Amino acid sequence: MTNTVNKDLNLVPFVSVDDMMKIILELGVEEMMLGICEYLEDDFKRWELFDKTPRVASHSQEGVIELMPTSDGEVYGFKYVNGHPKNTQDGLQTVTAFGVLSDVNTGYPVLFTEMTILTALRTAATSAMAAKYLMPKGSKTMAMIGNGAQSEFQALAFKAICGIENVRLYDIDASASDRCMANLEGRGLNAIKCNSEQMAVEGAEIITTVTADKQYATILTDNMVGSGVHINAIGGDCPGKTELHKDILLRSEIFVEYPPQTRIEGEIQQLDEDYPVKELWQVMTGEIEGRTDEKQITLFDSVGFAIEDFSALRYIRDKLEETGHYQNLDMLADPDDPRDLFGMVLRAAKN
Repeated sequence: MTNTVNKDLNLVPFVSVDDMMKIILELGVEEMMLGICEYLEDDFKRWELFDKTPRVASHSQEGVIELMPTSDGEVYGFKYVNGHPKNTQDGLQTVTAFGVLSDVNTGYPVLFTEMTILTALRTAATSAMAAKYLMPKGSKTMAMIGNGAQSEFQALAFKAICGIENVRLYDIDASASDRCMANLEGRGLNAIKCNSEQMAVEGAEIITTVTADKQYATILTDNMVGSGVHINAIGGDCPGKTELHKDILLRSEIFVEYPPQTRIEGEIQQLDEDYPVKELWQVMTGEIEGRTDEKQITLFDSVGFAIEDFSALRYIRDKLEETGHYQNLDMLADPDDPRDLFGMVLRAAKN
């Protein structure tokens, strides 16, 4: 793996929050999600090449801290991410993250980047990518239950990738819906504020649930979900956290990223361990069918997987030379003699 950004391999390109915002503003939110979606599709279609393991999670009463690693044999990547729903009460982010890409041949890191904003982009791009393969043909309206930090990204990804024109918003905090509507103004979407979950799903071909509370919750009950819809369930992403009534799952054709992880963290933690589900990558490679009937309910039970972060990291790294929005960090020791690290310390004392 060649480093096209730095000739000096001891300097690691670092994308700060400020750099990431500059990249987004230069390239455009929708253009970036289209680009990330292309990288996601490339990687999902070579899914079998990757090292795969459920994320390594450290749970506490207040939240979770996780590491999400993977490799395609040439490049290694990981993301550090937390999820602390109560943080918002203290004016803090629910989710923060950073990521690293490394060259497998040398072990040297070749990218260090913020991933709080990048995760929002890749999560939305993944949702829309899955819907492209599973939603009813000609879908134009999406209901979005939960209008927090992910909501605008989800709406714009579905607009750019799936052609959605209308988004029906509901949140138990009405001010969240107001903020989302204001942020989406002028971006080519017809945003409608709703007074209940039931009102939001009326007339929607796609239903996205993206709530934050760490609890077994029933955001949607069985009677709210009619036939022929696609459900994009992304809020249930850790043990003990769900959004959908179990009966909805039993009526749906369920698609997941990586079953060993989703059975622990996703909506399907409500079902028996051997309950049949399908893997999204197999739909994308044509090994299995996605939606097979216009009356079918399809459900993407998404918890986020390391390969998606890997795709987003690759995308950002490939954009650095084009945008120039990064800094070089002196992170790697470079002694004159690789076997004489202590001598490097001694020489530094003389300078």
